[in-house]
Amino acid sequence: MSVLDSVTGPTAEEPEEPSADTPLSSLGTKAARQLATTTKTEPQMQGISSRWLLKVLPWVDVRGGTYRVNRRLQLRVGRGRVQFEHNGADDVRVIPQTLTELPPLRGYGDTEALREIAGAFRMREVRAGQVLFEEGRPVNEAYLVVHGRLTRYVRGKYGEEEVIGVVTDGDQLGDEAIGRPDPVWQSSARAETAGVLLVLEWRAVREFTERVPSLAAHLAAYARQRERPANRRGEADVPVQAGHTGEPRLPGAFVDYDLAPREYELSLTQTVLRVHSRVADLFSDPMDQTQQQLRLTVEEIRERQEWELVNNREFGLLHNADYGQRISTFAGPPTPDDMDELLSMRRKTRMLLAHPKAIAAFFRQCNKRGLVPGTADVDGHQVPAWRGVPIFPCGKIPVSDAHTSSIIALRTGEGDQGVVGLYQTGIPDEFQPGLNVRFMGINKAAIINYLVTAYYSLAILVPDAAGVLENVQIGRTAD
Repeated sequence: MSVLDSVTGPTAEEPEEPSADTPLSSLGTKAARQLATTTKTEPQMQGISSRWLLKVLPWVDVRGGTYRVNRRLQLRVGRGRVQFEHNGADDVRVIPQTLTELPPLRGYGDTEALREIAGAFRMREVRAGQVLFEEGRPVNEAYLVVHGRLTRYVRGKYGEEEVIGVVTDGDQLGDEAIGRPDPVWQSSARAETAGVLLVLEWRAVREFTERVPSLAAHLAAYARQRERPANRRGEADVPVQAGHTGEPRLPGAFVDYDLAPREYELSLTQTVLRVHSRVADLFSDPMDQTQQQLRLTVEEIRERQEWELVNNREFGLLHNADYGQRISTFAGPPTPDDMDELLSMRRKTRMLLAHPKAIAAFFRQCNKRGLVPGTADVDGHQVPAWRGVPIFPCGKIPVSDAHTSSIIALRTGEGDQGVVGLYQTGIPDEFQPGLNVRFMGINKAAIINYLVTAYYSLAILVPDAAGVLENVQIGRTAD
């Protein structure tokens, strides 16, 4: 026996651990637990998130279940995005009905004419660095961007290149030429990435208008409306006079209203909670089984509610933000320059919403520039901030298959003509504001049923209350 064995080996005072076949000389722990009172937690749920949007958004109590947003008459038609169908690498077509998203065709209802216009587009591939057109040149073609990123730029006062915008999937170029006798491009456009465009020759547009009277009348009305006096936001102008002396004749005016204001009806999320009567009767001590089931069910409903406020096609932020308030990142990752441009598009931006991975991507860009984002105190929580605006994480903002996401900027509150949440309080059997739990009876299987419902919606009072930074690349890039 070595010295090491004599030190570490078994001794008479320390017998070896008995094997499974050896009878125990004292009560085992498994048997002892049968008499012990365990300390338990409430049921835990991994799917609970911070839900900052529900916490920070101002909520308006909606009587009657409908909220009408009255606005001043808008003369400039909003810009939308067209959609495409892909039937192969070399067969890409614009969906005719989505052409009405273009400002000149907004409200046009001749389906046959739209189908004919859609069929006149021809596919064209562009390479990175290719210039599509130059400032001051005649408009000979209109473009729909199927895929790719284009930069619009002008020559500055001293000859330098100034970028004025980025054009991406679904956008269009050329509508500014409608109604002008000899239209010219007001800026230049260059492809920053390889992409695919649908091109419509301008002479084909003239041919359509000469051959289809309804289209000619619609475009003429669009051109006349565009020439009406409007303020910088596109609302019908109110003539005023300032800086005068004496007694000049003052202009008469009135503020015109939109005759078809948008109305928001409260949406809902529902489920039926089922609890067996035997479980509720016999196993509710020390914790009420029904209350625990209800607590976790409400958490799940609130998670879905926040998802709907972000992604719902009828009222969600991503689908209802005005296209004039959407910008694309200049190079992919979200840079401080992109965030500054997003903030500059509105007054009093109160909050930014971003996927946690998008926030990390933004911080990486700050690190590269040696910048340190600040923080903001929100109800005792230290939240990252940019230019004093808190950036709230929101995992409900989707990440695409191309590893891109979006960042949402909001001005909130009715007083600031911002974004508000909608709900109704005082509903029957209310459990939380805007959420009720209604007893549905006990079936023949002794199952107790409860109907759990949350009523809610969201309204953007004026277009610039919400903005979106799109095409936010969240992956790491090689330095």
